[in-house]
Amino acid sequence: MARVKRVAVIGAGPAGASAVDALAQEKAFDVIRVFERREKAGGCWLLDPKGHKQQIPDLERIVDRTADAPLAIPHNLPRYAPHDPQYRFSDTSIYDYLETNIDAKVMAFSQEPFPDEMSDASLQKYGAGAPFRHQRVVCQYIEDLLNRNGYQDFVEYNTTVERVEKVEESNEWKISLRKEGPAKQSDYWWIEYFDAVVVANGHYNVPYIPYIPGLGEFHRAYPTSVEHTKSFRGPTKYKGKRVVVGASISGPDVAAGLAGIAESPVHAVVRGRYHPYFGDWAFQNPHIQRHAPVSHISSSNGDRTVYFEDGTSLSNIDYIILGTGYSWTMHFMPDIEIRNNRVVDLYLHIFYMQDPTLVFVGGLAAGFTFQVYEWQAVLAARFLASRITLPATSVQKKWEQDRIALKGDGVPFTALYPDFENYFELVRKMAGEPREGQPGRRLPVFDKGLIERFEKGHVLRIRHWQRMNREAEERLSVDGPRL
Repeated sequence: MARVKRVAVIGAGPAGASAVDALAQEKAFDVIRVFERREKAGGCWLLDPKGHKQQIPDLERIVDRTADAPLAIPHNLPRYAPHDPQYRFSDTSIYDYLETNIDAKVMAFSQEPFPDEMSDASLQKYGAGAPFRHQRVVCQYIEDLLNRNGYQDFVEYNTTVERVEKVEESNEWKISLRKEGPAKQSDYWWIEYFDAVVVANGHYNVPYIPYIPGLGEFHRAYPTSVEHTKSFRGPTKYKGKRVVVGASISGPDVAAGLAGIAESPVHAVVRGRYHPYFGDWAFQNPHIQRHAPVSHISSSNGDRTVYFEDGTSLSNIDYIILGTGYSWTMHFMPDIEIRNNRVVDLYLHIFYMQDPTLVFVGGLAAGFTFQVYEWQAVLAARFLASRITLPATSVQKKWEQDRIALKGDGVPFTALYPDFENYFELVRKMAGEPREGQPGRRLPVFDKGLIERFEKGHVLRIRHWQRMNREAEERLSVDGPRL
């Protein structure tokens, strides 16, 4: 591999922040540039701008996972070009009172603990020493990681990476960049060249909505009545409304948050499989009724009816909130294969087998976020600094094939749970320890106590839901049902 001196990092969220520090500590690169399309660091923990309204611009393309399409790159860059209004899904799922759902000590990078700053709501729910952190604390944590050691000078904010392509003649990565001009009348486009690219832009941007017969027609008839949990901002607007919630990872929080506020019961669509961490406790609230999967939806002649696979139905629906996950998209690299919502040909979820100067940080599920990003970033930085080598491509491909056999060729492929220690230790040992006097970030041996803290955090959340359920049942026994 040719010597890498110029590295681009896409994204200034937690994965990008860990990548910047790992690269900088190697002291092997002349240029580290970070491109972030939002106005500040934080990634998916950054609140939307005030007044921003999230959109479902094209339901059919969201259903078939093609919503985040590439833009045409103007010729003769750099130059200004007419502003392109295509919706880019740069908004987030963060709402004001959101808290982390795993222990802060598990989330934190190994050398940078989260501050012991608990919200009043968290203290009320979980007592002194509550392990969870408010979204503002998390966002500030990420921002602080980038605003140190001069790292802030590496970052180009309000800049969207629109295309990343390899120039074979010069063995460089060509990156086409776009920044909105004044009043969004024009966009400024330019090109920069790098020896390596770190993709750290996350995969919780473009909401996924499955095909449901009649949903498209319902959305066209009642466009404000179909939402994804990404746009959920609290229960107020749903007060007294009839709501159907599609339950995935975000479903329990949304359903529990609406219980007793929306029209009772809140109607939760479940498939009989619950989150391995939290079970079905959130859905045992007496203000929540579980339903079979949706078979179809009717909206003709003013109808607003949801039909379920068990033959039951609900009419006069005010809101359908879909907690159905996200599509992994990379509009800036349309030729990279994404199959079954995972990037194909990634060794250890990090190195692109066809060209390991393209690396990924943060492309995991159920994996001790943010801490696993640090491990990935250090291994990637060591390799790009030419301090370690990777095994032969045949060995890398066998790793992927073995993992497909174990986990399947879909989203579970990227899930570390429950084998955290194996992955962390494999990555740490491959990265190695910097020799005496050699620069580089050091990774500690995996702390098995983190698994216990991880699981205790889930127990705390379950106990909170159990308490909410009991209190709701007691109120109902005294006051009767409230419609």
